[in-house]
Amino acid sequence: MTSPATGATGAVDMPDYAPVPQSARGATLNEHGYHVGQVERNLYWVTDNVYQSAFLTTDDGVVLFDAPPNIGHNIRRAVDEITAANGVTNRVTHMVYSHHHADHLGAASLFGGDVVRIGHEETRRLLLRDNDPARPAPEVTFTDSYTLEVGGERVELAWRGPNHSADNIYIHFPGHDTLMFIDVVNAGWVPIYNLNLSDDVIGYMGAPDIALSYPWRHFICGHLGRLATREDVAVHQQYIADIVASSREALASVNGAPIFQHYGENVWAAVRTHLDAITERAAAPIIAKYTGVLGGADIDVFTTTTTFAIMQSLRLDSGPSGPVHP
Repeated sequence: MTSPATGATGAVDMPDYAPVPQSARGATLNEHGYHVGQVERNLYWVTDNVYQSAFLTTDDGVVLFDAPPNIGHNIRRAVDEITAANGVTNRVTHMVYSHHHADHLGAASLFGGDVVRIGHEETRRLLLRDNDPARPAPEVTFTDSYTLEVGGERVELAWRGPNHSADNIYIHFPGHDTLMFIDVVNAGWVPIYNLNLSDDVIGYMGAPDIALSYPWRHFICGHLGRLATREDVAVHQQYIADIVASSREALASVNGAPIFQHYGENVWAAVRTHLDAITERAAAPIIAKYTGVLGGADIDVFTTTTTFAIMQSLRLDSGPSGPVHP
């Protein structure tokens, strides 16, 4: 059943979906549209139930981790709220960039030009390329790892290879039992289109193992309305593993010969129909298994496009892409 909504471009279908599982439900937002919560000690997180940011309060200043424009000025409100309650300075002295994407950094310029901005060297290169005034490039960069020490607190930054993006880093708070790692695991939810719009399929699929190799109890994943747990990461891994297994089965069982014979010289029509048939066969059991388990599992296009990306990686990265012509 669908309901029409009228907007600037006319009616839009709004289909009904399964109820959101309890494990996927977000925080209660205040009158400004955000929730700020304590992660552990002086580490806090902020969410609008779509995006997440984090900050560390110290006697020497506040360290901010990402600045999504969706949260925008509410980041400052959250910092002011917490620092006033704790009697510490609200001055943001440092910003750490998880990666270069505008949806996580588009409010970075709100915090002025005297902030020390820190990120991976590739983040700086990409931001200089993008030339977006909302995302000032970091001045302090690193290749593999960097230790940030502010006000007696320590944060370990590490680049462990491309995953969601070429520059996405692991942000570990060893004194707060917390890892921040963005855009791979969504606590209680499936990835959106194409593995959360990720660049590197192999790196994306391997990243949760790296995340779990760190000691942590709290996981700031960058999206949606709650912190993740180690169990959330394990469920995400199983979801991906199930897609891999189902894609392998579909690649082996869907016969493309009749499709190519049918379309004759229209090769792209045959390719499209063949790959769609493989993808749909592989995605269907995953959608059925995780509906009611992960939020958004019944939004079929999410699992279908993620399955397509993984299936293509199996063909192109892992091989073989198909039988060798005799």
